[in-house]
Amino acid sequence: MSSRRSRSRQAGVPTINDAQMMELISKLQQLIPHDINQTKSSKVSASKVLQETCNYIRSLHREVDDLSEKLSELLNSGDTDSAQAAIIRSLIM
Repeated sequence: MSSRRSRSRQAGVPTINDAQMMELISKLQQLIPHDINQTKSSKVSASKVLQETCNYIRSLHREVDDLSEKLSELLNSGDTDSAQAAIIRSLIM
């Protein structure tokens, strides 16, 4: 048994078995969009699924940052009568 596993048991962290780990990896793989997860139907290593998931999360963070910047620019532009501003106001309310 690795020291990492023994430490987690000592710290009171619940452990999971290999079957549970593979089930969680499979569920995680299903959450990755099809265009990123090209090999969805074939066997993929857990490390590959985790790597793809991390890349996807990073891309979502970039997208949120970009949208936040655009929203901030729009709200600070003073053009509060534009169609975009009206849509944003309706979504926020």
